[in-house]
Amino acid sequence: MSIAIGGLSVASFWVVGLGFLLGLAAVVCGAVATSRSAVADDEAASLRALLGVVAGAAGITVSAIALFPMLAQL
Repeated sequence: MSIAIGGLSVASFWVVGLGFLLGLAAVVCGAVATSRSAVADDEAASLRALLGVVAGAAGITVSAIALFPMLAQL
C-alpha cells in the first residue's frame, strides 16, 4: 500500500499539496508496516515497507521542490 501511495505522490507533485500529503501518508503506512512483527520476520515484506517509506520521502522532496517556486509567484 505504501509503495502505491508513494508512487502516486511522486506522480502528483505538480498538484499543490497533494503530492506532499500522499508522501506523508506513504511514509506513515510504511512505518506502520515496518513495525508489525509479521513484516519484521519476512525480509521481502520488510523491503517492500522500506521501499514505500523511500517512495513517500521522494514524493515529499519532489513536492517541496516544486512548491517553493509556486509560493514565490503568490
